[in-house]
Amino acid sequence: MDDELPPALHYYVVYDGAGNPEGLLAEEFLLAADHSCAGLVSCGWNRSERRWHDASATSRRLRIDAALRARVTPVGRPAAAALYRDLRGTDLPDEAALRACFGAPAARPPSPLRLTGSEATPGFHETRLYRILFADELSPDGLAALSQAWQMPVTGDLTDPEVHVLGTVRRQVRGDAFRWDLRRIAAAAWGLDVTCDLLGDHDEAVGVLLRGLTTQMRQQGMIPVTIDRFR
Repeated sequence: MDDELPPALHYYVVYDGAGNPEGLLAEEFLLAADHSCAGLVSCGWNRSERRWHDASATSRRLRIDAALRARVTPVGRPAAAALYRDLRGTDLPDEAALRACFGAPAARPPSPLRLTGSEATPGFHETRLYRILFADELSPDGLAALSQAWQMPVTGDLTDPEVHVLGTVRRQVRGDAFRWDLRRIAAAAWGLDVTCDLLGDHDEAVGVLLRGLTTQMRQQGMIPVTIDRFR
C-alpha cells in the first residue's frame, strides 16, 4: 500500500582486527513490484571518520570476502542504537536520515534463471518461486533455532556437504499456500527456496513472508545476498 512504512533497515556491527567494535553498517534491499531484489544500498559509520557515508563498496565486499564477514555481526536496530550511543554518545539517526546517506544503487540485471510460461498450481491463481540467497556458514545452533522457530523437522545432516536440503516448511495464509526449503547452495552459501501459491491477485503476504524469513536467517548470523524470482 502507498501509505505503508518501508521495511526496517538491516544493521551490522563491524569489528576491528582485535575484536573491538569499529563501526556500523546499515543496508536496504531495493525491491521490485514482485518483491524480488532490484538493488542494494547502504551507509556506514566508523570511529575514525565519525560520520555516515555511502558504504556500497563495503556491502559488495561483504558478500564475497569471508575475512570481512568474520568481522561483521548482523544485529537489530536496538542493538545498533545501543552500540552507537556507546561509541558516539548520541542517538542513532532515524531510518529516514540514514537513507539520505545511501549512494546510488548499482543496476542489477534480472535473474538468468527466471522461468517463463510456467502454469500455476491447480486451484491457484498464480505460482511463484523465489530464492533468498545468504552468505556464510549455518551453525548447528542456528539450524536448531530455525527448526524450532519454523517447527521444521531437520531431514539432513548439516555436516555432510553432499546433503543439500536440510528441511521443508509449509504454511497457509488466508487461502494462499507457502512452502520453503532450507538448501545448501555451495560452501558458505545457503538459500531459502520459497514457493508461493496465490489464491487471488494480491501478493502482500509474499512480501511479508520474504522479509520475515530474511530476518530470521540474519538472526542466525547469515548475510542476505539477494532475492531472486525464478518463476
